Amino acid sequence: MPVVRDLRVLLRLGPFRRLLSVRLLSQAADGVFQVALAAYVVFSPEKQTSPAAIASAMAVLLLPYSLLGPFAGVLLDRWQRRQVFLYGNLLRAVLASATAVLILVSVPDWLFYVSALSVTAVNRFVLAGLSAALPHVVDDERLVLANSISPTAGTLAATAGGGLALGVRLAISDSDAAVMLLGAALYLTAALASLLLARELLGPDKALVQPRLGAALASTARGLVGGLRHLRERRRAARALVAMTVMRFCYGALTVMVLMLSRYAWTDRESEGLALLGLALGVSGAGFFAAAVLTPWAAGRLGPFGWMTVCAGAAAILEPALGLPFAPVPILIAAFVLGLITQGAKIATDTVVQTAVDDAFRGRIFSLYDVLFNVSFVGAAAVAALMLPPDGRSVPLVVTVAVLYAAVTVALMRGRRCFT
Repeated sequence: MPVVRDLRVLLRLGPFRRLLSVRLLSQAADGVFQVALAAYVVFSPEKQTSPAAIASAMAVLLLPYSLLGPFAGVLLDRWQRRQVFLYGNLLRAVLASATAVLILVSVPDWLFYVSALSVTAVNRFVLAGLSAALPHVVDDERLVLANSISPTAGTLAATAGGGLALGVRLAISDSDAAVMLLGAALYLTAALASLLLARELLGPDKALVQPRLGAALASTARGLVGGLRHLRERRRAARALVAMTVMRFCYGALTVMVLMLSRYAWTDRESEGLALLGLALGVSGAGFFAAAVLTPWAAGRLGPFGWMTVCAGAAAILEPALGLPFAPVPILIAAFVLGLITQGAKIATDTVVQTAVDDAFRGRIFSLYDVLFNVSFVGAAAVAALMLPPDGRSVPLVVTVAVLYAAVTVALMRGRRCFT
């Protein structure tokens, strides 16, 4: 099969393998860290979690970085990306360790959130750099396949990290601090793995690097305007980003719903609820893997926008059919289907952005991409807080998400002929 042959070629490329190892370790650590956060904020026995509390936590963790993210993107286009991976992961190792200490000493929630916010901010910086660096280690012919393997493998690594975190938490007396320290160790390993890559391999071009921080910061505002102007001139990339943002919003709203169902509707015990949530995340991870296998074939025949249209249309039909019973088995099936659909659309979007955007702007565009992801997730949590009852069962929310998926489908169908 051509896909298998191309995959073997990719895995023989040393730079691609090493960049992939950095992603896998970084995102495995992210999975560990996210489970520790969810366990501490949502599933602690002493906390009576509500949709509003989840929305507040997401806003505290994601919204401040969303406002500052584009400025970080401009720096990402001026700093060597290998160094971003090295120092970013080292910084996250330190911050995750500090967060573990804060859990142990039972500090006020706001101080815990400040520490967790710092880890999340650096996380988005690193992920944007990984996407921007990928075209430097593969050729254009195999970029779609590389986009299928790399981000999806990273998502699977995050899922595996989450499973490992659950095991550690159950084994060590439900210790969220121990899970945080495990994440710190993985961040440190990712930093060491980045040293296997040549310092200048991942770009940006040497002429664009500004080694002095003051000079880079002074040009941030001008660079941001330039990045937005560049995106406006690249209609393919802009359209894909808008569609993916709406689909991410839908996925975020359903994630909050599953959190509440796991916490209150499906079981009375916090440990069982956390296990059910972990199972849902694992099933969704299997959907991500299926997307990695299916998307190169589907996008090759339908084009990136055609594949995104199919994904959104399938979600519009299947999401209410599986979600309205509010039962564990249909919801787990929906987790797989929506994992496949969301990741498949993301792979297509990554490819469109990478091929439509010039390398000098990729860092800031991918940072903007991450900002849109964050804002849409925070917005989804806020909407879910207004619509969800305490047990998580909300017919209006499920129907609203289906309508949004249908709207994306129609918009992509109308715009597809412009880009094919």
